[in-house]
Amino acid sequence: MPTPPTISWSELTGRAVGVWGLGVEGRANLAKLGMLGVTPVLVDDNPPEGGLDGRAVLATAAGGLDALAGCEVVVKSPGISRYGSEAEALTAAGVALVGGLGLWLAEADRDRVVCITGTKGKSTTTAVAGHLLAGLGYRVVTGGNLGVPPWAPETPVEADFWVVEVSSYQATDITTAPPVVAVTSLHPDHLPWHRGDTETYYADKLSLCRRPGADLTVANGDSPLLRDRRAALGPRVEWVTAAEGDPSGWSAPLGLLGRHNLRNARIARACLVALGVPEAADDDALAKAATGFAHLESRLRPVGEVDGVLFVDDSLSTNVLPTLAAVDAFPGRRVAVLVGGQDRGIDYAPLAEGLAARLGPTLAVVVGSEIAPRLRTALEAVEGGVEVAEREDLDAATRAAFEWARPGGVVLLSPAAPSFDRYRDYRARSAAFNAALTRLLRG
Repeated sequence: MPTPPTISWSELTGRAVGVWGLGVEGRANLAKLGMLGVTPVLVDDNPPEGGLDGRAVLATAAGGLDALAGCEVVVKSPGISRYGSEAEALTAAGVALVGGLGLWLAEADRDRVVCITGTKGKSTTTAVAGHLLAGLGYRVVTGGNLGVPPWAPETPVEADFWVVEVSSYQATDITTAPPVVAVTSLHPDHLPWHRGDTETYYADKLSLCRRPGADLTVANGDSPLLRDRRAALGPRVEWVTAAEGDPSGWSAPLGLLGRHNLRNARIARACLVALGVPEAADDDALAKAATGFAHLESRLRPVGEVDGVLFVDDSLSTNVLPTLAAVDAFPGRRVAVLVGGQDRGIDYAPLAEGLAARLGPTLAVVVGSEIAPRLRTALEAVEGGVEVAEREDLDAATRAAFEWARPGGVVLLSPAAPSFDRYRDYRARSAAFNAALTRLLRG
């Protein structure tokens, strides 16, 4: 994939600019251009009726692509793949196809920025790093793929540090990296966006580590995939593993579940040390700063208990790696894990093998979904067997899991697949799970 040009936001003044995609980030792009006095062409795959704030929005397939081809620069939303035929046509026509995060990093004070990426764990690590910095008394902006875009008009301009979560989509828009980058995990995901190819996804995800300016990558040392790709991780690597633990207990006030989250907390700390935060080396200071951390929604979050059975919402676990990590957060306990969702081409044999190897009693409840037939086939094929049940919807699956998990077990919504076959997003799937729990509470 050709590297996009290095352009900053301020360099767009006076140029013919298009905004392609009007989701959360797209609207931030539009607002930023407004601050710069730029009136862009607006294009969206599904434009809102009547336009946006009184301005016309063209449909990509109905004149929008031609309009974008007449621009010098097109600021695209991350969800628009650079490998799509429309994006490739614009690039071939000489249009500079860029992203908001790349534009921001091109002129940011990158010595005070840390970018955190990874298939899973990046949101938690970003949130922990931001929370610790704030607890230590620093002015911090936590954003990117998590929270507000750093360039959005409502984002504070004055900050001591920026902690930025970067998706694989956004990584392909970046041409200049900060000295400190973190990678929390690596596993196949989002394959359709990345040409349907696993190695392309890996290369795109890790490209941030090799951009000009990158120096140190703080990486998950428990990941064989990352260890095997040391050469793709930039000049210097600091490996962080869960086995090193937390002897002083500084991370306990965070209230995170699972060994993988202990590692995420340690990665966050290592990033702060690399940024030159002196208090990051002080266990007592960090323990005080960790107090009051709010669990991110739908990320291994306890949401209730019925008859001694703990209900945990991990709806944002949309592939194999985080689901296995979530199950492992409850060693020795009975765990009924609810799985299923949209088919994104992921191999589910590792999920079946991981569940079969677990020491505690485990039930996989396959929820009726696009991926259900492939999931059930994978789960039933593993040697040694995995106990499997199947239910048509999440409500019935939650009830079946609850009956099996009694007494003292865990009902874990960790689907190993996206929600889009049945739900608007992971939050809607979480809401359905919580509604099922409410019905159980009412008897």
